[in-house]
Amino acid sequence: PHVERIRLTLAPGLEVQFADREQALKKVEEWAERGMVNVQLVFGPEGCGKTAWLKQSAVLLKELGFDVLYLNPLEREMYAELDLPDVKRRIAEILREATDEAWARAVWASIDLAKELIRAGRRKIAVLADDVFQAIGLNKAAIYVKGLLGLIEYPPRSVDVVVAVAATSEGVSRREIGRHRWADFAPMWNLPRDGFRQLYDQIPGDKPSFEEVWKATGGNPKLLGELYRAKWDVEEVLRRLVDERKIDVFISGLGQRERELLGQAVEDPDSLVTREGISLMEKLVDQNLIVDAIPLRDPRFWAGEPPPERDPELGIGRRVAWQTPLHREAVRRALEGA
Repeated sequence: PHVERIRLTLAPGLEVQFADREQALKKVEEWAERGMVNVQLVFGPEGCGKTAWLKQSAVLLKELGFDVLYLNPLEREMYAELDLPDVKRRIAEILREATDEAWARAVWASIDLAKELIRAGRRKIAVLADDVFQAIGLNKAAIYVKGLLGLIEYPPRSVDVVVAVAATSEGVSRREIGRHRWADFAPMWNLPRDGFRQLYDQIPGDKPSFEEVWKATGGNPKLLGELYRAKWDVEEVLRRLVDERKIDVFISGLGQRERELLGQAVEDPDSLVTREGISLMEKLVDQNLIVDAIPLRDPRFWAGEPPPERDPELGIGRRVAWQTPLHREAVRRALEGA
């Protein structure tokens, strides 16, 4: 179906139109058509556009005749693309408090609300859970995914299709959920060049060349917004990254050998896939600096366009990749400073 492209805030005072992600939207159409066996857990670098894709997917699914529940506790958003007044009222009640506890309740309520829709005779249901694991606590991540799976496997009455997608940028939650067989993992990467250019072209005013911006961000929309906000001052964005991720503190906690391994990983992230490198790799995943366990570049395994097989310039290896070139640069700087 031809679906209207939503508009999103890229930086304060800067709205852009949803760009690209054709493959990721096709994936949603496939799920809508064929249904799911497991919950889809979509993971990828922070700021790579998972939220934009889920919001665009909510519009797409509504066009395809679905009742859709979307929630994102981090951005304090929950909405329903549906016309059951009872359910809408329940959502309004949950969100009236807007405290952290209320948001944790909203996450659990999303499963109950979906069940209510099914009981009310709705045949096509979608739950899009965006970065919900921080709100309920990592130890509950797997239980929530199991609750979503229950909608697929044991709906309270017969349905045509249930689409259940949970997205996360946290390696920790992925590891937690990965211990069980309740989810299929579908990675999403930063935007490919063409899609990223569509975003870059929408940014007004003087700006560095596309190549420069591409080499800094690796196609990450959130970093693009941060560069724009910093008036294209890469140093400022790097400093902010170091502070936010507490990279200095992280590095000062490493032993001499781990620092050497980290130095190698800055040059080639795949060097972490050794017996010696695994524990450092897990720490880097927990710090949201790298993404590990990257599958084959076969589109069937991906929620969006896969990254290249390797791209040393952007810090992408076969199995492991830095979330963006700036993440890698921030670590390089902090290592040299240490």
